[in-house]
Amino acid sequence: MEIKATDVKALRDRTGAGMMECKKALEEAGGDAAKAEKLLKEKGLAALEKRAGRITGEGRVFIVAEGGKIALCEITCETDFVAKNEEFVALGESICKAAIKKGYTSVNDELSGMLSNLATKIRENMTLKRVLVLDIPAGAAAAKYVHTSDWKTGVIVIVGADPAGAADNPLVKEFVYDCCLHIAAFTPLYNTRADVDAAYIAEQKDIFTKQTASLDKPDKVKEGIVQGKINKHLAEICFMDQTFVKDDKLTVAKKMEEVGKAAGAKLTLLKTVLVRVGE
Repeated sequence: MEIKATDVKALRDRTGAGMMECKKALEEAGGDAAKAEKLLKEKGLAALEKRAGRITGEGRVFIVAEGGKIALCEITCETDFVAKNEEFVALGESICKAAIKKGYTSVNDELSGMLSNLATKIRENMTLKRVLVLDIPAGAAAAKYVHTSDWKTGVIVIVGADPAGAADNPLVKEFVYDCCLHIAAFTPLYNTRADVDAAYIAEQKDIFTKQTASLDKPDKVKEGIVQGKINKHLAEICFMDQTFVKDDKLTVAKKMEEVGKAAGAKLTLLKTVLVRVGE
């Protein structure tokens, strides 16, 4: 008999078992959902239902570059032990590759369903928290980094180059990768000052103005102090204004200019992504 996809999904939602297991159970039960659910429970394939409420405070970030695209996914689980499991690692990479192959750019039922079989096997709750796929434009250099101490921090950086051939220059590639290291270490909130919300800057200005109100100085001097504080704050939270991780004499913007000059190209920051498990 024909088993409808809606019935398979409904059974999966109730039991947490894999899609294929649900379909097989429905076929074996002649389409009877209650009997199929019982079969799954008897086989231990519905064990996820009991674990659905457990906290998934551990996990891992996965990044795969393939065919001019970069995919990132975050999977959370209950224990650090499972996050280091070889099958768990292989699963995360498979989800990234599936997202690239099928053109998915966010979490969906198919990608989430890929977790079910492993979660059932090792008896631990897992959640696909996010999926992101980026195109690498022609003439751009891209780099990825996942912090290997705990695999919980992932970074992607894409930098455009003009002329396009400069994107393959070893100096440019090294710089883009170093930008990933920088972002993982300093976690900037914005790429440039232009990205900072005007309301946020106004709020900071108000705070700094109140802090300097009691100073026995002329108003123009106070205004200069306030602006200096704003500039210092923006330099701390904006990637391009931060001191470069591998050259404390230059900002990221100045380092990019220096590397571009050495490579005979103009470099432009196109995209940065920072993901940390649970955030």
